[in-house]
Amino acid sequence: MHLYLHIPFCKQACHYCDFHFSTNLSKKKELVNGLVREIELQKDYLNNKHLNTIYFGGGTPSLLDKEELSSVFEAINRFYTVDSKAEVTLEANPDDVNDKSLQLWKSLGINRLSLGIQSFDEAQLKYLNRAHTAEHAEVCIQKSLDAGFKDFSIDLIYGIPHPTHDIWKKNLEKALSYSFTHLSAYCLTIEDKTVFGHQLKKKQMKPIDEDFAAEQFEILLRETEKHQIEQYEISNFARNHQYARHNTSYWKGEPYLGIGPSAHSFDGINRQWNVSNNGLYMKTLAEGKVPFEVEQLSEKDLANELIMTGLRTKWGADLSKITSLVDEDFNRTLSFYLDHQMLQKVGETIFLTPQGKLQADRIASDLFFT
Repeated sequence: MHLYLHIPFCKQACHYCDFHFSTNLSKKKELVNGLVREIELQKDYLNNKHLNTIYFGGGTPSLLDKEELSSVFEAINRFYTVDSKAEVTLEANPDDVNDKSLQLWKSLGINRLSLGIQSFDEAQLKYLNRAHTAEHAEVCIQKSLDAGFKDFSIDLIYGIPHPTHDIWKKNLEKALSYSFTHLSAYCLTIEDKTVFGHQLKKKQMKPIDEDFAAEQFEILLRETEKHQIEQYEISNFARNHQYARHNTSYWKGEPYLGIGPSAHSFDGINRQWNVSNNGLYMKTLAEGKVPFEVEQLSEKDLANELIMTGLRTKWGADLSKITSLVDEDFNRTLSFYLDHQMLQKVGETIFLTPQGKLQADRIASDLFFT
């Protein structure tokens, strides 16, 4: 079983971010009390209470202080047992990483960090409106290593506009010089409600150059392969099979509970999501209710999720699980991509080829059942 906690606060808004968050930190303690209350109210959502992974995401979970984090862990331990080998991850911004915070996180049982580096280049960090500097980016990695965090992930963004690939190559070179266990690399995308989205509408910036981004993705694949770092999901890479166990549970369709405003949950049949409004979230929980909506997933919905998530991973999509839905249209589309060497099939499992990975979303959507 898996537990996700959404911490919806940030010091400032990154220009590309479309996640739910607030830069008003005045209600942080009150909202944490809401998280604690929701953990209690949702204690029976998962069919057993033994947690294999816990993930603090956001937003910026590294903004929580000792009292706030401690209260959340106390609630978790009150209603669940945590496996002795559980993966407990905290997303951290580089400017929040210091000797004191690292010591606190370790003392609470956090054993994995996801460091939101995004870039080691000062100009790019300012362009993205990140709160940290290039110096913070390097210092936080070294401090994490010095504090004994052997399991940590570095997040990078590629496709950031620039005349050449020089900065991206330097970012990769810098990242690959550290002994991290995990790397996540995401293509910059422009979402409507973000600063970049508004700038694009006003023609104050150009759309992301897809060819430029694809070239940077290919550079990423070459460099990680050269360093024997395995791509096990489109955007995720690991040393020595040290995959992100929590995120892998999503891709494999395992049940998880999401706590916090905008957090999603999945019980194997239904999906539910909490309201994306901090005030309404806290008000409803104060009344003893959880503010969520539920979607009952059809057989086709579950099959489409299997295709979408499975194809993104090294484990592929197992068609034997959806044989009752496979029809002539599906087989025709599948044959097209097999013939064009964008998919390969081993037994009943289909995988993206290196060429197919460049069009993963399109291939998956073409295979969807409607």
